[in-house]
Amino acid sequence: MIATLPLLLTSVNAATDEHIKTSKTVSPHIEILDAKALTLLDPQAKVSIRSEGHTWTEGPLWIEEGAYLLFSDIPNNVIQKYDPNSGTSVYLKPAGATGLVAGDDGQGSNGLLLNHKGELVLFQQGDRRVAIMNAAVDAPLAKFSSMASDYQGKRLNSPNDGVFHSNGNLYFTDPPYGLKNGMRDTRKQLAFQGVYLLKTDGSLILLDDAVSFPNGIALTKDEKTLIVAVSDSQQAQWLAYDVKADGSLQNKRVFFDATSLVGKPGEQGLPDGLAVHSNGVIFATGPGGVWLFSEEGKVLAKIRTGQISSNCTLTTDEKTLYITADDYLLSVPLR
Repeated sequence: MIATLPLLLTSVNAATDEHIKTSKTVSPHIEILDAKALTLLDPQAKVSIRSEGHTWTEGPLWIEEGAYLLFSDIPNNVIQKYDPNSGTSVYLKPAGATGLVAGDDGQGSNGLLLNHKGELVLFQQGDRRVAIMNAAVDAPLAKFSSMASDYQGKRLNSPNDGVFHSNGNLYFTDPPYGLKNGMRDTRKQLAFQGVYLLKTDGSLILLDDAVSFPNGIALTKDEKTLIVAVSDSQQAQWLAYDVKADGSLQNKRVFFDATSLVGKPGEQGLPDGLAVHSNGVIFATGPGGVWLFSEEGKVLAKIRTGQISSNCTLTTDEKTLYITADDYLLSVPLR
């Protein structure tokens, strides 16, 4: 069953939740490709603008204690705070480029996570490290400690996104996007882009050095499979790996290949950030917006945002999906 319904992308007044028309020329809609998606999505649900006027949004993170969302605006080196009741305000600046690395180009934080202690973990593109903020999440200070900054004595490229295993180990990706000249940047010290495991004892293990542009990363609900998005126009894929008992990976394979869609009308964007629902459905930003996958890699639905979509996250009650897309923060209600 396919239901493709043109919708109005709406702008939201946070104080009143009143929907008003926006001047942007977009036509977001929802495609239902499998009946299973109807348990999560109403085909007539609105895609709403929650915040706009940024430069490039990324790393949305819902903070249940306080009921607000944090998200990165990478080029502006800032983390924004979106409160559904009062709107958007600056939460932290600088967020990812603090002068630690020469020529950091002002690149801010990308992915944001909370560890098991409720501390904010940042993937800092400018400082080229995974860092932890030394402050309560509701009282940020611009002080950070490095969790991982180099591999075998060489500086990481620009850590991008990560996911915590329930045992506290951290999987993360390290593409070159935070370097001004990317793969050709003279400051790039590693000859590869890595998928890593940072263990609770502080040891950093390289799991895969053969992914062209590793980006978003997630564990399936049962933590038996690791999914990695590849943001490569020549190989626009999501990869899957089996997770072994010691945290290492095996059985690398293609979870889904979207390369054939790259460059086609309405298919803007590449595989990027991921979120996993408690029922196992995987939300994945990719060409055209947000894809919904089963754990077996079947496409269940697509949320067509009309924008290049970078990442997404769920609220704790899973009633709302937040999406970072170009200069916007968007939201979609879920069933």
